[in-house]
Amino acid sequence: MLLQLDPSAIASGVNNVWILTVCFLIFFMQPGFALLESGQVRAKNVGNVLMKNMTDWTLGVLVFFIIGSAVSAIVGALTDPTTPLSIGSAFAYINDPTAYVGWFFGAVFAMTAATIVSGAVAGRMKFSAYVFVVVAMTAIIYPAMPGIAWGGTGLLTGNGFIGQILGTGYLDFAGATVVHMVGGLAGLVGAKMVGPRRGRFDSSGDSTPIPGHSMLLAVLGTLFLAFGWYGFNVGTQATVLAAESGSLAFQGGALGQVVMNTTLGMGAGAVAAMIVSASWQGKPDPLWVANGLLAGLVAVTGAVPHVTWWGGVILGGIAGALVLPTYRWVVDSLKIDDVCGVFVVHGSAGAIGTILIPLFGVTASGGYTFLGVNQLVMQVVGVLVIGTWTVFATIAAFGIADAIFGLRVSEQEEEVGLDESEHGISAYPEFVPNERRDSGVATDGGAGIQTDGGATENTGDQKWATLA
Repeated sequence: MLLQLDPSAIASGVNNVWILTVCFLIFFMQPGFALLESGQVRAKNVGNVLMKNMTDWTLGVLVFFIIGSAVSAIVGALTDPTTPLSIGSAFAYINDPTAYVGWFFGAVFAMTAATIVSGAVAGRMKFSAYVFVVVAMTAIIYPAMPGIAWGGTGLLTGNGFIGQILGTGYLDFAGATVVHMVGGLAGLVGAKMVGPRRGRFDSSGDSTPIPGHSMLLAVLGTLFLAFGWYGFNVGTQATVLAAESGSLAFQGGALGQVVMNTTLGMGAGAVAAMIVSASWQGKPDPLWVANGLLAGLVAVTGAVPHVTWWGGVILGGIAGALVLPTYRWVVDSLKIDDVCGVFVVHGSAGAIGTILIPLFGVTASGGYTFLGVNQLVMQVVGVLVIGTWTVFATIAAFGIADAIFGLRVSEQEEEVGLDESEHGISAYPEFVPNERRDSGVATDGGAGIQTDGGATENTGDQKWATLA
């Protein structure tokens, strides 16, 4: 007797295992963020950055499970006239094991948005206030955005109020704006409200560089993120097997389109940033190249299945080329101390890449097509709606955190470092001079500061490495 196999059941099983696998890849972006941000702060603040990154994930998934995921469904129903509101249905996933894989897929995206913020406010924000912001990000600020843009319901979808007016839905495949621009804008607003680090601007208001302590960690973190990004983008193509006419069809073309644009976008972003940094500064800067690589990835994240391969190259290249000049504008004109440049990498790159999608549209056979004026208008409107919500919601969250906890540590605590003042530890105790270690003050060295941590300094019979 032949074994009877249901193609639909096989496709469902394979697709769910695929979703779990890519979620694990997306989780791997967390250590990428931790390394990237740690490398770009002073040694005395590394432990604090690591603590914030762990909190983003651990506290964030609890909050997103208890309320955040339901908020997405509620917001979607409230902004879509074709979808009735049901609070019970919105929370049904909590006791439905068959919904847990889908919930987890949403959760890893939510944690990415929340984690982005920490890189902007590093080095001076109170941990207690940051914890409050994490709760706000994963309970309300981020969840509202997939609610209006994804899942077939919500304000910006074809069935939503705006979608019905324009006759089309918003295109953001894996979250260039829904995830990354939300995180980048929230970080920018937070950095503005917390204020710059001491010494970031001189008495005349001119910016003064504060180098991070490890280029190695920053670049390794970038490459970890790039690896996880394949889960982020390619994983959003969640159907790898489709049941068609009683048989199974592998969706290789759709997967190939996404993986190709992801790869070309990051390459173009890095090369463009290398060229711009070499022209701007006289020599190519590895950190700007790393940021350009990430900006290229962000720019194509919403576009990967919708644009031609050369469209992916152009979008990634534009985002990478704009990283350095946009960062200078944020620091020099807006006077905002965005430590890790999260706005230029995640915010502006996500907006630009998503708005321009219709100009580089791809046909089913891989050819070129303009996606239409209405689609272009919808892309602009969608970016404005998501950006406006994020800015005002973040202002409210940081304002409440300020009223309850205060946003930043004291000048003395900032000088000592947040590792010591907020957590009572030092990430690099071997680099603390003996007299400071014995006094219980765990801070980085005061003289001979090197950005790479490789220099050593002799004083009498003492020898220690000093870090920025």
